[in-house]
Amino acid sequence: MFLQRQVVWRITNRSTTTTLSCRYLSAGASETTTSTAVKASHPPPKKKKQRLVVAVGGNALQRRGDRLTIENMMKAAAQMAPTLAELAKENELVLTHGNGPQVGELALERAAATFDVLGAESMGQIGYVLAQAMQSVGTTAVPILTQVVVDQFSDAFKDPTKFVGPIYGSVEAQALQQSLGWTIKPDGEYYRRVVPSPPPQEILQIEAIRTLLEHAPGVLPIACGGGGVPVCRVPANPQTLQGVEAVIDKDACGSKLAIELEADGFIILTDGGGIWENFGKPEAREMEAATPEYLKGTKAGQRYPGSMGPKVTALIDFVEKSKKKGVWAAVGDLKDAAKIVAGEEGTFIREDVPEGVKWRAGKTGPPRRESKEPPPF
Repeated sequence: MFLQRQVVWRITNRSTTTTLSCRYLSAGASETTTSTAVKASHPPPKKKKQRLVVAVGGNALQRRGDRLTIENMMKAAAQMAPTLAELAKENELVLTHGNGPQVGELALERAAATFDVLGAESMGQIGYVLAQAMQSVGTTAVPILTQVVVDQFSDAFKDPTKFVGPIYGSVEAQALQQSLGWTIKPDGEYYRRVVPSPPPQEILQIEAIRTLLEHAPGVLPIACGGGGVPVCRVPANPQTLQGVEAVIDKDACGSKLAIELEADGFIILTDGGGIWENFGKPEAREMEAATPEYLKGTKAGQRYPGSMGPKVTALIDFVEKSKKKGVWAAVGDLKDAAKIVAGEEGTFIREDVPEGVKWRAGKTGPPRRESKEPPPF
């Protein structure tokens, strides 16, 4: 009498489940039947995270009309934190920020301090505010005090362009210029102090930022705040650094940072939106996407050298100078950050836009108020 038995082996690994079934006769069987059933279960491949450098303007932490207080800054940071945390979950993120209002306010409080020291102070102040807000939504952020080398003989020192500090009416601005020797320029319908803004040449803490990205996933680096602390190398001894009286443009430094980190994308978040043609006019229309060639050919943003102009230049620089293929840049409103990455809001800059530009349908531009009187000085 033969007894038939069945033995089942189940082998499981992370991606495959295999069942082997063998029937055999227990005594002197002349026939053995073996059957194999294989069931493979492959989970869908994980979407590769993009490496993004995101630049948030100093004005996003200091809305026009609000007093520049720590309380107001923390309130603004708390409002933007959930949006940034969502981006950080889906992407490999590095955050940078402006400091125009904050560094200008510090300069009013401490007239004897140089702008490199004030820049470092503002970087610590804003970095703390942002890190606290991010921690409150479950994201650990690490502010890095970043020094950035500039050319102390740059033409930027001959024609200051970087707006810092609060806004003034024309009479008050003229009085400040005469009494303190400031350079004052129009900013919309108001006036503000301007200081030199040389282009960034070298980010000294770049390896520290890269190490955090590669070895501490889930940690959000905050770097090059306010464009970084401006320093230069002493000509007689290049290893020696000294501070420079300037404020580096955060968008230019953010572009440099994105290039150095081989980022996939560089995003500038504003309190306005994307790039517009005929901004502030009834026929205004927003660009959905554009090539660097189109933006340069139409001189997009150049009418506004204190606001959109540097942003467009920084976006173009990233796309053109990055060694990585297929990179993109974008600009849009802070509240639309997730939609910008999805291509639903803001303006994208990349090399492969048919006909050079694509317009976003169904949007009209907000009104823009310019100064109604020429500068009084």
